[in-house]
Amino acid sequence: MHRLGISRDVLQKETTLRVDGEGVRSLSALAMHLPVSVIDPGVFDVVAGGPGKRRQFLDWAVFHVEPSFASIWQQCQRVTSQRNQTLRNGRLDESLLRVWDHQYAGLSNQITEARQTTFGRFKSAFETLVREVEVEWTDGLKLEFYPGWDTSQPLVDLLASHREQERKVGHTLYGPNRADIRLKFQGRPVAETFSRGQQKTLVILMKIAQGMVLSDMGKQVTFLLDDINAELDEGHRAMLARRLQALGCQVFITSIERPLVDQLWPDGRAPEYRMFHVEHGKLTEE
Repeated sequence: MHRLGISRDVLQKETTLRVDGEGVRSLSALAMHLPVSVIDPGVFDVVAGGPGKRRQFLDWAVFHVEPSFASIWQQCQRVTSQRNQTLRNGRLDESLLRVWDHQYAGLSNQITEARQTTFGRFKSAFETLVREVEVEWTDGLKLEFYPGWDTSQPLVDLLASHREQERKVGHTLYGPNRADIRLKFQGRPVAETFSRGQQKTLVILMKIAQGMVLSDMGKQVTFLLDDINAELDEGHRAMLARRLQALGCQVFITSIERPLVDQLWPDGRAPEYRMFHVEHGKLTEE
């Protein structure tokens, strides 16, 4: 159990962060003790959007599962930046590039190992979850982790063999910056085969599975649900509410319309809750 504090000086534009009464400099030091998962209209881009959205989805879980991941990821970003700068130089410095290649490959392997481990836990939780819900597409659905390059060949050799290609584009083309979670149904990308409603259901189940992974590790996720009435029908809202209740996590729901408790928990087993109304910046409890 940790005591977390955050304050913001609006005039000075300064933020103060504390963990157990001690000041910390980075938001990540605070975030590691408070996993917060957001479900809002933008989250559905995890399926329909590009690989970057899915990397962000996976790395959120990796950050909370693997304590060393944040530091390794930051180191890799710095090395990638230096490597890209070297690639963009008019006269290619091959000896310097080989140095960056080895550093980049070593960090990439560490990042990929952490991602692969967490993805394995996530996939197991997801498969358990979909067996418990009534959706018609579970048999044909396949989730795969793509590390960002063909791992049958060492990354450092792959980089050397594609030197001219990377020099022309001026940035790194292989490695964890190209990683993805590939979602396919009957061999085709889910974004091409699923309806908008099916994609929403899939993303909800993926988010819940993330919460299950952290719950199994003794970490409680705080879920923030923003305007789900605009994106989800009554049945999906009830499914989401029921599954989050089963996780025993804290949930904050914001909505333009007043949430109907009897619709979220139609079985009459609503958890303890408090309702607030915000108008003209004033917060009042109903």
